[in-house]
Parts: sequence; C-alpha cells; structure tokens
Amino acid sequence: MPEPESVRRFVFICQGNICRSAFADQVARDLGFDSMSFGLSTSADGPAHPPAVQAAADLGVDLSTHRTQRVEDYAPQPGDFLLAMEVRQLARLAANERLRHLPRSLLGRWARPARPHLHDPYGLDAAYMTTCLRSIETAVADLVRSYPAARLSQGR
Repeated sequence: MPEPESVRRFVFICQGNICRSAFADQVARDLGFDSMSFGLSTSADGPAHPPAVQAAADLGVDLSTHRTQRVEDYAPQPGDFLLAMEVRQLARLAANERLRHLPRSLLGRWARPARPHLHDPYGLDAAYMTTCLRSIETAVADLVRSYPAARLSQGR
C-alpha cells in the first residue's frame, strides 16, 4: 500500500467504465477528492449503463453525465493510486508496461464488509446492482479516510 501522504488521486478501474469504476469515481468526487476512472476494455466517450445510472440515483449519486474513458487515454500523474474491482484487472495493470510502476490495490479491500472481488453487475438484476454500488460506496468512504491527501484543495 502506498503511504497515505503520497496519494494525490484515486484512479478507479473496471472492465467497461460504465458501472463500478464510474460510480466509485463520482462518489469520491462528491466527497471532495481528486479521482478519475477508466475501463480496460471499453470504447471512449460512452454513457454509463442505464441500470447503473438508476441505481446510483437511488443512492443519491448522479452518473447521468459520465463518459467512458479507455486505459489507452489514461495519463498517469505522480500520486496516482490505481484501484481495481477484480484480481484479474490487477494482473492486467501489472502486465501493462506503462502502468506497472504505479501503486495498485483492490477497492473492495476497503468495503465493509470487505469484498475483494466486486463482481461486475452488468447484465445482472437491479438488486445486485444496488448491492454492488453500496459496497463500492462504503469502500470509497473508508478509502478517503485512509488517504486524506487526495482531498481537493484551493491550491490544486
């Protein structure tokens, strides 16, 4: 794990950047933290998945303006902390020549209860979508408490 004072931005990663990472990114931003998200297998500039938009809205989070970003378009910055949803995504990050030097972990380690594997809700029922997003919400809340240096300030 990176030292708390070294983390300046959270980078949330999932497969398509249409449900999990998009939601985590918006929750972190709503809490006043610097964050972004991307998908490992997605196209650029697509919308969030409509069931995710609805489930997020039910939790008070607005995903209506989210646009997907691809791993190829991600520009690493000093202080980035990569947070994946699944072990296989961590493996892909470690294998990526451009990203392997960055600190990385599973977001679900911060969820309460811990859920290291945050299964992709795409195509599953609304109940699981809500369960997944709630787990992500608890994880982000604990993550920001653990890494307060990523809070946006007037100077950044």
